[in-house]
Amino acid sequence: MSDPTDAYNVTADELRQFIERAEQLAAEKKDIAEQEKELFAEAKGRGYDTKVMRKVIALRKRKPDEIAEEEAVLEMYKQALGMQ
Repeated sequence: MSDPTDAYNVTADELRQFIERAEQLAAEKKDIAEQEKELFAEAKGRGYDTKVMRKVIALRKRKPDEIAEEEAVLEMYKQALGMQ
């Protein structure tokens, strides 16, 4: 007959492993965020507009059709407001 505490120990060990993995991923995420911050600081130091760079990165993640549709609507709105 198995001891109920064995099941608890296995569960506790598994839980500890999940917690430790989550902590490791959080630490890695923090490191990556710091590297990203340094990269944008370097780009800014070389004269690049980091706000525009972030927009370009966001655009590269999207589908071309979505971008074209949004740009067409933007142009239509600008024309309606006399912003051309």
